[in-house]
Amino acid sequence: MEDKKIPYKIYLEEGEMPKQWYNVRADMKNKPEPLLNPGTLQPMTAEELGHVFCDELVKQELDDTTAYIDIPEEIQSFYKMYRPSPLVRAYCLEQKLDTPAKIYYKFEGNNTSGSHKLNSAIAQAYYAKKQGLKGVTTETGAGQWGTALSMACSYFDLDCKVYMVKVSYEQKPFRREVMRTYGASVTPSPSETTAVGRKILQEHPGTTGSLGCAISEAVEAATSTEGYRYVLGSVLNQVLLHQSIIGLETKIALDKYGIKPDIIIGCAGGGSNLGGLVSPFMGEKLRGEADYRIIAVEPASCPSLTRGKFAYDFCDTGKVCPLAKMYTLGSGFIPSPNHAGGLRYHGMSSILSKLYDDGLMEACSVEQTAVFEAAEQFARVEGILPAPESSHAIRVAIDEAMKCKQTGEEKTIVFGLTGTGYFDMVAYEKFHNGEMNDYIPTDEDLKPGFDSLPKVDK
Repeated sequence: MEDKKIPYKIYLEEGEMPKQWYNVRADMKNKPEPLLNPGTLQPMTAEELGHVFCDELVKQELDDTTAYIDIPEEIQSFYKMYRPSPLVRAYCLEQKLDTPAKIYYKFEGNNTSGSHKLNSAIAQAYYAKKQGLKGVTTETGAGQWGTALSMACSYFDLDCKVYMVKVSYEQKPFRREVMRTYGASVTPSPSETTAVGRKILQEHPGTTGSLGCAISEAVEAATSTEGYRYVLGSVLNQVLLHQSIIGLETKIALDKYGIKPDIIIGCAGGGSNLGGLVSPFMGEKLRGEADYRIIAVEPASCPSLTRGKFAYDFCDTGKVCPLAKMYTLGSGFIPSPNHAGGLRYHGMSSILSKLYDDGLMEACSVEQTAVFEAAEQFARVEGILPAPESSHAIRVAIDEAMKCKQTGEEKTIVFGLTGTGYFDMVAYEKFHNGEMNDYIPTDEDLKPGFDSLPKVDK
């Protein structure tokens, strides 16, 4: 029965909006291992990282003791354009499932980029502009990050060069055109425009690319062009910091109505959405103030947490980036061209990897057709066409709600709806036409990536 005290959509008042990001590392007893210089195998210094990233972002990347970091007023003002985002009670889905579970989702699709990515894009563009740079380079998978960054760069009059994973470049031409509308140049990756791109093409003829490939090209372009720096849409500590705005808003909205979630679910590729959503809840868990069941959901075709190794590895296929201690399938692993482009990354955030390794969160993998079945079910009753990435979380949220139906437990489930799927209609078409495959790599498929992991005695 509908709880009349709780509205369908819970919004925050302007005065309730977070004015600081939350840095979960400050509450982690076991900190994530540092990034390593691939040449010396020593922790990367601020000076070394400053050749690749903006100075202020380097400080945020290395800061694992400051719990709360002020959000600059310029970024707060930009956030007001589309934030707060609504926390929605999925009454219609609950009724359709006939479950005693209470289901909430935090919807991040109410902006032009159609996803949560703008939360970090505007911050990174702001710091690049503040530093006096000419422009930035980046990679993008499904295109949400590239779209968000192109929008943020346009706002601050910065040049934006995007290397888009080739399979997504071909599957999502309209996403590409949105980026170009905001003034970005978009190159399918791997490409002939960089030395590392040419090398990857030579070693993997006809490859459909990966986020690891695109990262390599973007880093090369940034470090070889005066006045440019590289910015990343996921994985890094700084990105999870900016995305904590999602979880902070979610917690304030839940606390407003005295709601305590039992299960928190997010899709996981590099970790920006999941890390942002769960950070303040994980902070409570780490401090012993509350307990939550936190579930990371990844594609069965790219299962870094559920089948990867916790080891130091390159963040990119071309092996030009620092080494990160993370759950990884090996930097040389090229995922199958599944339709959740934003989740096709060989590794996982060092923060989330450490929390998972310490047993503070769970992980599961789901197959592509099951994901789209959940997406379609959600769209039909909740009125939002979800992105394929988000639909991984929807799949597991529905599964957990159905377990509640079997047991009669009234659990409260919160999941992240990272964005909309209106640029993913090729994927929906293949699903409806019965042309979608569920590729799951064999142990033999994964072995080359594991065999190529760098030998690091740390």
